[in-house]
Amino acid sequence: MHTIPAGLQAFDVKGPIPTCGRWKDTMPKTRDPAAYRLYINARKLWRSKIAWQLTRQEALGILHDVQAAANQGDWGARALMAYFYRNGLGPLEKNHVLDPDADKLVEILRSAVAAGQAWGYYDLGVAHEHGYGGAAQDEQIAWAYYRKAAELGSPEAQMALASAYLKAERRDAEEVMVMCAYAQGHGPAAYDLGMSAKLRKDFRAALEYYQAGTRFGSKEAAVSLMFFFDSKEWSLRDKQEQAALKGLEILPDPERENRYHQIYQALDLNPDLKLTRLDKVLPLPPAELPEWNGIQDAIEPEPDGPPSY
Repeated sequence: MHTIPAGLQAFDVKGPIPTCGRWKDTMPKTRDPAAYRLYINARKLWRSKIAWQLTRQEALGILHDVQAAANQGDWGARALMAYFYRNGLGPLEKNHVLDPDADKLVEILRSAVAAGQAWGYYDLGVAHEHGYGGAAQDEQIAWAYYRKAAELGSPEAQMALASAYLKAERRDAEEVMVMCAYAQGHGPAAYDLGMSAKLRKDFRAALEYYQAGTRFGSKEAAVSLMFFFDSKEWSLRDKQEQAALKGLEILPDPERENRYHQIYQALDLNPDLKLTRLDKVLPLPPAELPEWNGIQDAIEPEPDGPPSY
């Protein structure tokens, strides 16, 4: 048993529900535009291909630019470097440019915690749960970090606490935590809410949560909507479900099915996509479908003004 670090509290699944914040509130208010652009362009290249498709030169360029942006103080770049140190970069001999390095990973996480950033608390909790990079393996410490991360607004931590509450059969607390994550545009939370609504046969709520999840970048939500409009899936539904869906004007629709399938494929490659224009190009019934030029119609355009998180 190790000592819980100062400033953290043990997580008690039977205790009061922690307050939940917004992760963006823990990040610096401004970002250096040059460092941000270096980072974001490298990230876009990294997300544009399946990992094994990257050439060695591309992988080296990505690593160089992300590291440079991290050295210039961009926290998005530092978070991505943490990911690279956790997983390595380049899965094949021909494009492998970085080995996993748990010590360097945890070094970045500790600096993020020192800066009060929610993602750092969550990821350092993961390090303590599994015991790597000099972080002592201790579940109590890990869950203390998850608790603090949830309070600071980490959606991943909020979902972790939700899972713990579900196992303890505290459905009220589970819902609070899932809604905390959902309110921040967290795709997995929207998908979770959609699944729960579907199990209750509340198809209108399920559709709306899945649509929100797709906007937030959840490929699981997109594929769930795809199946709602798939003729084969429709034929497998019982008469009561078919009647309920007909009442919502949800019927087999090859065009809607195809659009959600395209979105699923894009999100499977690049989960960074935010489809803020989804409702304009792929609204739920009874709205009619507008013209479709591809998934680019649904993607959030590049923002004007200084970069933000």
